[in-house]
Amino acid sequence: MSQLEEVHGIVLSVRKHRERDFLVKLFTREYGKLMFFVRGTKNPNNKLKPAIQPFTQATYIADIRDTGLSFLRDSKLVSPFSAIQQDIFKNAYGTYVLQLADAALEDRQMDPGLFAQLVLGLEAIDEGLDAEVIMNIFEMRFLRYFGVMPELRGCVICGVTEGAFDYSSLHHGLLCPKHYYEDERRYHASPKAIHFIRLFSVISFDKINSISVKDETKKEIRAVIDQLYDELVGIRLKSRKFIDSMKEWENLMKPQEDATD
Repeated sequence: MSQLEEVHGIVLSVRKHRERDFLVKLFTREYGKLMFFVRGTKNPNNKLKPAIQPFTQATYIADIRDTGLSFLRDSKLVSPFSAIQQDIFKNAYGTYVLQLADAALEDRQMDPGLFAQLVLGLEAIDEGLDAEVIMNIFEMRFLRYFGVMPELRGCVICGVTEGAFDYSSLHHGLLCPKHYYEDERRYHASPKAIHFIRLFSVISFDKINSISVKDETKKEIRAVIDQLYDELVGIRLKSRKFIDSMKEWENLMKPQEDATD
């Protein structure tokens, strides 16, 4: 059985199929992640071509199949994230966020709330908000979808929710200073980094304008999230490695930019 209907979607990936066709993976509000077959988009007059570009959201007229590939027939209200498409740094962060979403989500796992947050997050990157912070928020958010979200609400021993904390792999959550002795091999992380990963795990993207993070704290946050992903998730996407190398370019470019001011 198939049905022709409108779905709201974000392009996760596009892959060439044979000579003229494409396989397009969308994260849709109505059905979750689906793979679509798109025929003949090399034709310059094909109306679907702008709607299947990376970093695009649109309303798609789709032939939804219960199993296997579905088909895109038309589109409307096409809205590209133009700055992400054109800026290599924004593109790198956006690519990683969408690849992480692809890795974390099962096919046909409907989640309108996450769809809305992805749209808001990509809009924030597109508008020039701190892309590294937005990436960190998604990394913390997706731990739940990988099925490994640790206890971050408070100390796993006594339940206290305020003050300094450290992360314990042994207890899969936070420890307050009174209970640090429960795990001598705890992360010994910066209290600021732990504060922000707790915040990132619950904050909505309509509130991120108020977040300001110093570069040194960002490095500490990065170290904690990397430990969590290495230990709990076990994946390291190529797009993340690209961001790491990209930061080296930024450091090399800064003196040149300063010299021209």
